[in-house]
Amino acid sequence: MPKKPGFSPEHAEPSVNLSARGVARLQGRHPWVYRSDVAEPNGVPPGSLVRVFDQRGKFLGTALYSSSSQIAIRMISHGSVADLPALVAERIRAAIAYRKKLVSNSDAYRIVFSEGDFLPGLIVDRYNDVLCLQILTQAMDAEPVRAAALQTLKEELQPAGIVERVDARIRELEQLPPLQSRLLWGEKSSTVFTMNSGVRFHYDGLEGQKTGAFLDQRENYAAAAQYAQGEALDAFCYQGGFALHFAAHPAGKTSSVTGVDSSRPALEMAERNATLNGREMEWIEANAFDLLREYAAANRRYDTIVLDPPAFAKTKRDLEKALGGYKELNLRAMKMLRPGGILVTCSCSYHVSASDFYEVVADAARDAHKSLRVIENRGAAKDHPVLLNIPETSYLKCLILSVSN
Repeated sequence: MPKKPGFSPEHAEPSVNLSARGVARLQGRHPWVYRSDVAEPNGVPPGSLVRVFDQRGKFLGTALYSSSSQIAIRMISHGSVADLPALVAERIRAAIAYRKKLVSNSDAYRIVFSEGDFLPGLIVDRYNDVLCLQILTQAMDAEPVRAAALQTLKEELQPAGIVERVDARIRELEQLPPLQSRLLWGEKSSTVFTMNSGVRFHYDGLEGQKTGAFLDQRENYAAAAQYAQGEALDAFCYQGGFALHFAAHPAGKTSSVTGVDSSRPALEMAERNATLNGREMEWIEANAFDLLREYAAANRRYDTIVLDPPAFAKTKRDLEKALGGYKELNLRAMKMLRPGGILVTCSCSYHVSASDFYEVVADAARDAHKSLRVIENRGAAKDHPVLLNIPETSYLKCLILSVSN
């Protein structure tokens, strides 16, 4: 059984030295240093707070150390840190205050976005009166850090419940003891939340993908709904984010909305969400690739199509295959759109760059003999802050396109 990391004052003293390449990354304000650029530390406990130096002994700041991840160092400060739990609490409060400036018309949004909020390895989402916590690194799993995060969230947001969602693969990679997703505090793990001035969703903190909903698409749901028209198809619809916004938009320009997903539990929740909003919609359990191919061959036509697939490129090795998948999806969709139709096409694969994605969509348009006009070029919602020096925080691409013959 892997030893669970802890934090105590003596853990603040270990130090590590970086190679010139590792120093250059920190000078570029990227917080990650890979194991190959860290001189092998002796006796540094997993999840320790470590002081970071260059090869000449110059102090560079304080970092969270992982004994197992290829990302050995995650910088937490370019100065000294005397009390990590206190710093975590302070930054959670700052993250909450930041959202108060940016989020409106929704009681579901991301509160803490790991490196985007200078808290590497910590994710916190809000779903009305239920909070969802996800811990992804050894240091954030230390009991005093967990306790500080939990107490701060309770004090600042006064939720009815706090759920922990566990990514078993991440815990295994970080050599952390296995855990089950669970109710950490309070009495509620499920609720109903509202997005974008009125679209309501059921939330079960112990079920579904990720932390339960795709909050990074929240603003894109509302943006795309402004342009959706006629017969609409939402491929990879999950629990109905785009589809329900289309059906609920005040302009009411869609005549019918169909959602497609391969997950029956997701579609069952989508149907519950439709009922919650007083909408009648069609849900199809199918592989979206196969369905688009079948519909395109059958000359089936739509006025609006959404493509919001899961990440195709988990690693750089997957890039070529991922680009092929994106091209096929977009090609099929463009062939199925009536002239002047709307295509909403997304990629959440970080390893597929924005330029790669735009190019593959343009290639699909050439092969489909279509012309594209960009209505909006979007990314993740503002509660998922992007740091220009950390490209990994800019992962979501969402194009809203007008497609013409």
